[in-house]
Amino acid sequence: MTESKSYHMSPYEFRKQGRAVVDWIADYYENIESYPVLSQVQPGEIRKSLPESPPEQGEPFDAILKDIRDKILPGVTHWQSPNFFAFFPANTSGPSILGELLSAGLGVQGMLWAASPACTELETHVMDWLVDMMELPGTFKSSNTGGGVIQDSASSASLCALIAARERATGYASNERGCDGRLTVYTSNQAHSSIEKGVKIAGIGRENIRLIGVDDTFAMSPEALQAKIREDRQTGKIPCFVSATVGTTSSNAVDPLPDIGRICREEGVWLHVDAAMGGTATLCPEFRYIHEGLEYADSYCFNPHKWMFTNFDCDCFYVADRATLIRALSILPEYLRNKATESGAVIDYRDWQIPLGRRFRSLKLWFVIRYYGIEGLQYHIRRHVELARNFAKWVEESDQFELAAPVPLNLVCFRYVGGDEINQKLMDRLNQTGKLYLTHTSLNDRMTLRFCAGQTYTEVRHVKTAWKLIQETAKALKAEC
Repeated sequence: MTESKSYHMSPYEFRKQGRAVVDWIADYYENIESYPVLSQVQPGEIRKSLPESPPEQGEPFDAILKDIRDKILPGVTHWQSPNFFAFFPANTSGPSILGELLSAGLGVQGMLWAASPACTELETHVMDWLVDMMELPGTFKSSNTGGGVIQDSASSASLCALIAARERATGYASNERGCDGRLTVYTSNQAHSSIEKGVKIAGIGRENIRLIGVDDTFAMSPEALQAKIREDRQTGKIPCFVSATVGTTSSNAVDPLPDIGRICREEGVWLHVDAAMGGTATLCPEFRYIHEGLEYADSYCFNPHKWMFTNFDCDCFYVADRATLIRALSILPEYLRNKATESGAVIDYRDWQIPLGRRFRSLKLWFVIRYYGIEGLQYHIRRHVELARNFAKWVEESDQFELAAPVPLNLVCFRYVGGDEINQKLMDRLNQTGKLYLTHTSLNDRMTLRFCAGQTYTEVRHVKTAWKLIQETAKALKAEC
């Protein structure tokens, strides 16, 4: 039998091209400020530059890298730019990238402990580390009744929490017979849209979500929450889930967890706390006040892929009672049965999430924590908060701009004093320059600009340059009017 031709990349070629890719990434970071932060291409432009049909024969790797530079890079919005102040940080770092590379190289499918014990046990260990690093409630530790798992995003974490709450409220009957339309869910009108989406996916029904009003700081009103829960009970509804937010997407508002937690405890309602971006700040003791009342929570999540130098996707999701979550999500077909699972001595993280399959995500988080150390992480978080507060101070001192919300951490919500139309024009013109990227929200029915400081390499000079450009552009717009 003749030996067949191999189309695989040889170890020699992998080493050669792997070095080329690492060099490309390093060059990218060295030159990232030369690119327009917001991609300037038009819809469909990238696809038009690509061949209509795939190649019949394989192409040289050099040609692929060349197309990355010439065809793909123009369509990239540079989330890692130090001039990216939009949405939220999606910051990564060298250790995280290398951890991701190693994860991809190992190619682990970590659905079961038996499928790769190190994948499960490192994840459990790192999640326990974070409980200590952030001083989270002890119930979230694996040595207690709860534990942590890495999800892809806060959206998946809140969905898992919602399903567990649904099953607890119905005595685990909803998994067998479906929902009867009586369950109700509560969150503030400033909460992330993932809660509403989760309600739809979980079969609870969009009409059964209650968006609770907020106070002057855009934080949930406990009084309004309690009144709505009691009103629903009187009409035969079954309140089952409250989602509080520590750092809302629009304004970084912090819901009053102690009051909300006491209400949930009294009413027997599951409390989930979403700290997607803000949670990372509690690596620093001075910011742990945002977690006051977290001991009432049944579940909690935050995203290292937002502000902890760990590339997407990486959400840390904790529960105080893992048995409830596992019972809600577990299913064991014959092809997944094994001695380790049946012994009850191991964690099978497939029972803690929606999909069966899972990557070795804990490697990159482990790399980040070990490389930076607690001290290094705290240093950079404090620097970002300082940058945001300096920017907020400049806004307050200006007679042309105003703050639109408090600034507890790294997000500044502000407006030009001329109204919604000129604020829209200001944002559009700034983004068209390619020199920075801002996004907006609506607070009190007024367009509001958002300035979020949290990218890995953002420094004082970037914030100063951004503020100068914002002022100059606003002045030019005012002159045109």
